[in-house]
Amino acid sequence: MADYLPHTDEEIAAMLAFLGLGDLSELFAAVPPALRLAGGLGMATGEPEPDMLAHMEALAERNSAHRLVCFAGAGAYDHEVPPVVRALAGRAEFVTAYTPYQPEVAQGVLQAVFEFQTMIARLAGLPVANASLYDGASALVEGVNLGAAASGRRTVWVSSGVHPHWRAALATFSRASGHRVVDVPLAGGLTAWPDPERAPGGGPAEPPGVIVVAYPNYLGCVEDLGAVRRLADAHGALMVVAADPVAAGILRAAGDWGADVVVGEGQPFGTALSFGGPYLGLFCCTLEQVRRLPGRLVGETVDVEGRRAYVTTLRAREQDIRREKATSNVCTNQTLMAVTAAVQLGWLGTSGLAEVALRCARGTRYLREAALAVDGVGALTGDTAVVRELALRTPVPARVVVERMADEGFLAGVALEDLVGDGGDGSVDPDEAAHGLLVAVTERRTRREIDAYVAALDKAVRP
Repeated sequence: MADYLPHTDEEIAAMLAFLGLGDLSELFAAVPPALRLAGGLGMATGEPEPDMLAHMEALAERNSAHRLVCFAGAGAYDHEVPPVVRALAGRAEFVTAYTPYQPEVAQGVLQAVFEFQTMIARLAGLPVANASLYDGASALVEGVNLGAAASGRRTVWVSSGVHPHWRAALATFSRASGHRVVDVPLAGGLTAWPDPERAPGGGPAEPPGVIVVAYPNYLGCVEDLGAVRRLADAHGALMVVAADPVAAGILRAAGDWGADVVVGEGQPFGTALSFGGPYLGLFCCTLEQVRRLPGRLVGETVDVEGRRAYVTTLRAREQDIRREKATSNVCTNQTLMAVTAAVQLGWLGTSGLAEVALRCARGTRYLREAALAVDGVGALTGDTAVVRELALRTPVPARVVVERMADEGFLAGVALEDLVGDGGDGSVDPDEAAHGLLVAVTERRTRREIDAYVAALDKAVRP
C-alpha cells in the first residue's frame, strides 16, 4: 500500500524555518536517546493495492464464520442493512461519534439526531428520547440510576428475563453506586413477580424504587407489562422497560403500558454485527424525568432571524457540575450509530418496520414448529408467545450442537451456558443452561434456510 505522507517536504521545511531549526533531529533533541527508536520500524516495503486486497481476501477466506448462515441473536442480530443506509450514513458529514457543541456549524448533524430522537420516542411511546448512549447495557444502568434518584430508594427489582450481560453490567455499577439489585426469577419463560406484600424469594417486601423488565425478554417471551405497572404502583416505584425496538413494530409500545423509562439496543437499525460494536443505546423517559435525562438532548428552536434551528437543549451540564450528586456522568453519545438508525428507520417507515417485525415473528414461529418436530427437541419456555427469538431444549449439550452445525454451514444460535454461566441463574437452571439453545430468526432468513437449518439440527442432536 502507498505510504501515508501527512506533510510534504516543503511544509516540513517551512515549519523548521519558523522554529529556527536545521532538521527534524533538532526538533526531537529533548527526547532522551534511550527513548528514541533505533534502526527504524522494520516494516516491509509497500505493496500495490490490488496485491494487498488479494492478500486480505485470502486471510478472510480462512475465517469460516463469514460463510455461516446466522441464526444467533442474544442481543446482536443479523438484520438487513440496505445499501441506501450504508451510503447515507457513511457520508463524511456524519462520520462522528459526538453530538456537536456548536450549532452554528453543525445544523445537519443536529437535525439528524433530532429526527432520530423523534422516531425512537415514537417507538417507545414516551415523549422524550436522548441523543443515544453507548449500548443497551449502559442505557439500562442509566435508567436504574434515574429511577433510584427519582424514587429516593436504592432497592431495584430486576427480572431475570433481562439479558444476562445487561444484568452483569448493572451489578458491576451497583457495587459502586450502592444500589441493591434483587433478581426476580422466571417460571415458564416469564417473570414470576411476587405479591406486592412479599419480596422475591419470600419474606416481607422491601419497597423497590425501581422495577426492571424486558419486553420481550432475552428468551424471546412477551412479558405482561400491565402486571408490572400495577406492581410498580403498589410500591410507588418507577417502571423501567428494556424493550426490543424491532418488536415495537408489532407490539404495543412500552410507554403505552405506563413505563417511566424505556431503554434498548439500537444495533438492529442499520448497524452491522461488527464483532460486537460499536452499538447504540436507546433511552426514553417521561417529561417528569427530563431533568434527570443522561447524556445529550437535541431540541428544535428558531434562530435570531426566525428560521428553524437545532441545538443541544436542557443539556445536563448541570449534571457535570453537581459532581457526586449527579445522577449521570455521561457527557457524550453515539452520533454516527444514531444517524444510521435514523436513516434505517426513515427508509423503513412505519409499515416497513411492522413488516420486518412480522417477518421475524412468522419466521420464528415456522422454525419453532419445525424444530419441535425433531426427535428429542423441546421448547424450553413451553407455549409462551415469542417474537424473534426462542429457546430450544436439545437432547445433547447445546455447545455440541453449535459445533456440529457450524460444520453444516450454520451459526446455530447461542448456548445458554455461554450467557448465564455453567451454574445457570434465575432465568434457567443448570440443566436447562447446558441443554438450552437460543435461536434468533430475522427477516433475512428465508424459508429454504430455515428448512435447511432444521434438517441440520436433526443430525446435530443425535447422540
